[in-house]
Amino acid sequence: MSSSSEPLSTAFEKATYDKVALHLIPFLFICYILAYLDRVNVGFAKLQMCSDLGFSDTAYGTGAGIFFIGYLLFEVPSNIILSKIGARIWIARIMITWGVIASMQLFVSSEPIFYLLRFFLGVAEAGFFPGIILYLTTWFPSEYRARMVAWFMTAVAIAGVAGGPVSGVILETMDGVGSLQGWQWLFILEGVPSALMGLCVLFYLDNTPDDAVWLNAPERELLTKRLADDELRKGSDGRPAYTVRDAFGMPEVWMLSALYFSIVMGLYGISFWLPQIIRESITADESLIGWISVIPWLSAAVVMVINGVHSDLTGERRWHIAFSCLIGSAAFALSAMPFAGGWYGIAALSVATAGIMSALSCFWSLPPSILAGSAAAAGIAIINSFGNIAGYVSPEMAGIIRDATGGRMTIVLALFSASLLTAALLTLLVTRGEGGRGERKNRDL
Repeated sequence: MSSSSEPLSTAFEKATYDKVALHLIPFLFICYILAYLDRVNVGFAKLQMCSDLGFSDTAYGTGAGIFFIGYLLFEVPSNIILSKIGARIWIARIMITWGVIASMQLFVSSEPIFYLLRFFLGVAEAGFFPGIILYLTTWFPSEYRARMVAWFMTAVAIAGVAGGPVSGVILETMDGVGSLQGWQWLFILEGVPSALMGLCVLFYLDNTPDDAVWLNAPERELLTKRLADDELRKGSDGRPAYTVRDAFGMPEVWMLSALYFSIVMGLYGISFWLPQIIRESITADESLIGWISVIPWLSAAVVMVINGVHSDLTGERRWHIAFSCLIGSAAFALSAMPFAGGWYGIAALSVATAGIMSALSCFWSLPPSILAGSAAAAGIAIINSFGNIAGYVSPEMAGIIRDATGGRMTIVLALFSASLLTAALLTLLVTRGEGGRGERKNRDL
């Protein structure tokens, strides 16, 4: 091959992956915004719902977190089903059912009904996030995944950026309309779009590159070859194609689960309690609370993408995750200090949120580099399922601590700081034999 053909080949590869990214990532991005918003908008609903229904902080924390019990029980089978029948039908099923159940939360009138609907919302959504992570592995080889996941996961941050003001406005302007409270309208107006988007999935997503009519033959051939090379490289590194059963017995899977758990403790601390922190430290105006909540999430959206892109360009994973966790831990610790109330506290929580999301943007490049074959579907789901138990533990413990201490957040924030410090240490432990390097393998990106 002539020396001039390599730049053309590189240019063709770049153009192909840019085309795939532009086709898939914005669409999946919108889907995940809706998913995450329906998962955590209970944090804004709390501003009215708990006083209307007489719920304590412990009851709220239990209801917010019980979502993840249903999520845990059904996520592994959901991801295995997706791997068998394809993402298009299964992701559509997930979105339609969760949109319907999210809207049904308007009927909450007691703690048992609150718990039941949150549980079934978790059952409905189980498999969505790990399913998308698995789906991306059918399009992008290892060296592209951190940046793709980073762009996809900015949806969490953008859900906070867009969802905060929208939720605040709904609470303030729709309260009493049609004999419904503002929090009831919140569940309806943020649940219905998810079901409608699920119908769009049926017509938009392709299961594999071979199904994509919007790609030409050379582009499909390139994607297939790169993915095959990626699997061969795992084998040459001594990583066989594990089975589903193997995934449950792999120490790496459970260490990654513990690592993910530690990061998610902080994520849902911010997601479920930020509106309450703003109300208690800055303002009780619900619309203004929504706008102030934008600040931490907007900061995270910018920083996490920079971190993910830099991680891919350097091929380094270990310190991009560990250092992000350390920064987040320090920021949570600072926010717990007596002098860090009001806007100082929001600034510290913005840094903590950026640290959490930066760690998550690189974290999901680790499991696919370890697992191959059928174990990838089960392993990713196991990690996400057990890691997301923190979604139950985090709000539950926060609610119990607040009720026991008269509503104080200091101990809660210190808990989140300790969790992220643990995540940093686990990162260094689980990647010790890897050197933290990615799978770039001398390829010029």
